[in-house]
Amino acid sequence: MTKDQLNISLEPGKKIYFLSDLHLRAPDHATSLIREQKVIRFIESIEANAHAIFFIGDTFDFWFEYEHVVPKGFIRILSKLAQVKQKGVDIYIFTGNHDMWFKDYLGEEAGVTICNGKMELNCNESSLLLAHGDGLGPGDLKYKILKRIFSNRFCRWLFKWLHPDIGIKIAQLWSRHSYTDPAIEAFHGEDKEWLIQYCKKKLTERHYDYFLMGHRHLPMDIVLNEKSRYINLGDWILNCSYAVFDGENMRLIKFDDK
Repeated sequence: MTKDQLNISLEPGKKIYFLSDLHLRAPDHATSLIREQKVIRFIESIEANAHAIFFIGDTFDFWFEYEHVVPKGFIRILSKLAQVKQKGVDIYIFTGNHDMWFKDYLGEEAGVTICNGKMELNCNESSLLLAHGDGLGPGDLKYKILKRIFSNRFCRWLFKWLHPDIGIKIAQLWSRHSYTDPAIEAFHGEDKEWLIQYCKKKLTERHYDYFLMGHRHLPMDIVLNEKSRYINLGDWILNCSYAVFDGENMRLIKFDDK
């Protein structure tokens, strides 16, 4: 697990990449496989100049690690991440609301660093706040209560005593129940977007140049004031969007390998 602060000094020509909400295995294996292969092609296109890649939550539509069991699947993306890590690219995966139950498997097998909650990233002259975004800001009280239950250590301990075939099936059914089609997502306006409100409040406490979050499935690049921007990374179900930072400039881009 990472600390909540990270300092990176980018060398000339190197970049940091951010993406979120891949939701691998949703809504079904065949559809997810196409998306997984596209993500791998994206990684292959950037690995030569990448210093680090940040997956800011909901990389998997569901993930729960038992003591000796993990969900089947994802062999292609995990193999690719292990290869990229061996080439010297740092990989960070944040927990999201669909995959908050990581333990040490990805760290041991792929060299990935798992991040819980928020991270302050200082890179060259810029300060960034990274978070998946679920449960931040005002509103959404029902989900905030559920998140406290799902992340409770005692509740996780109880769940792990279910046979994996039962526990994972229950979780997959819940995941499908809570899944939102990105095609129907809509921008609600700055005054009604909870994450934008959260960022504006944080700016009253201290300065950040960039806030990078996911969860909303909508690519957004919002100017908060003359020095700060909120960037929502969108998703890879509909938008295939990501952000790239070269130490000076941040860009929000859609990947198209056609």
